[in-house]
Amino acid sequence: MIDGTLIEEANDLLEETVALRRRIHRHPELGLDLPVTQEVVLDALDGLSLDLSTGGATTSVVALLDGDEPGPTTLLRGDMDALPMPEDTGLDFASEVDGAMHACGHDAHVAMLVGAAKLLAARRGRLCGRVVFMFQPGEEGHGGAAVMLDEGLLTRYGTIDRAFAIHATPTIPAGLIATRGGTMMASADAFELIVTGKGGHASMPHDAVDPVPVACELVNALQSMITRRVAVFDPAVITVSSIVAGTTNNVIPETAVLQGTIRAVSEAARQIALEGLARVAEHVCAAHLCQSSIRWIMGYPVTINDGGAAAKALSVATDLFGADRVLEMPTPVMGAEDWSYVLQKVPGSMAFLGAGPAGVAHPAPNHSNRMVIDEPAMATGIALHVAMATAEPG
Repeated sequence: MIDGTLIEEANDLLEETVALRRRIHRHPELGLDLPVTQEVVLDALDGLSLDLSTGGATTSVVALLDGDEPGPTTLLRGDMDALPMPEDTGLDFASEVDGAMHACGHDAHVAMLVGAAKLLAARRGRLCGRVVFMFQPGEEGHGGAAVMLDEGLLTRYGTIDRAFAIHATPTIPAGLIATRGGTMMASADAFELIVTGKGGHASMPHDAVDPVPVACELVNALQSMITRRVAVFDPAVITVSSIVAGTTNNVIPETAVLQGTIRAVSEAARQIALEGLARVAEHVCAAHLCQSSIRWIMGYPVTINDGGAAAKALSVATDLFGADRVLEMPTPVMGAEDWSYVLQKVPGSMAFLGAGPAGVAHPAPNHSNRMVIDEPAMATGIALHVAMATAEPG
């Protein structure tokens, strides 16, 4: 049963939630070491009578809330790190750290989770079960969720029965909740492919082994491979985003270096793409008397929502906000998330929270230097966190 006052109480917290989000936004930190953000979170949770602990391998914060009645244990997560990029929003609370910006909504994620902790702590007497609040560094490519799992996140507090996370996005109308069962987000792997030939004079390519046309051929060959070997209804994407070769106009270089990314929406398609890239690279290079070598940067696995958990999130959101503010997504998105590590071990889901700024027809997306969000939408996120933590099992 949804508490009829929940939305009102979440809105009552909006002013302090906005202030907390802006405080974090001004001082973005990168990677797994976020000492300033950690202190901000600890300060914001002070006085709530939560059992607090911090990480050893990373500056995480875990807050534990026990209800007065027995029930399931729910894990709620907010990631804390920023991106290594400049900010060009012109906001009066813009980043004060050169080369760092909260351009993916993590500042809002933290603020919403703190707000949820406040509301749930106030409901302790009516709370059935336990809530574990996961404040996580290092989502942006550093695998902070995996680090927290390695430190015992899922065993230290008893059995975790269900898990839920929210991701804000400004390309969805403010206050809309969107999710789906099954694949929610793609895997993300990167590669550096080195084509090695033999350098020489640009006027006499027959005396050299030119890696540049081979690199160019590889781009087209990889696109052909991905469309011929990967099923169209289980897609994967290979993008070569960088080719670097040569130093001047009359020298054939010895090497050409290609860099890029591989995205897939299933582990099967992921493996086909990885193996196919290696095979095509080896044989295209060999056909032109070159050699290939690949350095893999293996990233996050596919983010797969548990079907029942996603259905629960859609149901809870519909009961709370109305059907006109809830969307069951028809397809996954090709971005990636380290929440995938948690969902490999716990039945759970992630939902997108629309945070499109009012009056902006084409808002800048996540990871843009001009990304801004609709801050009032954070009240929706607070209420949804609380509703998911207090929802009856099943």
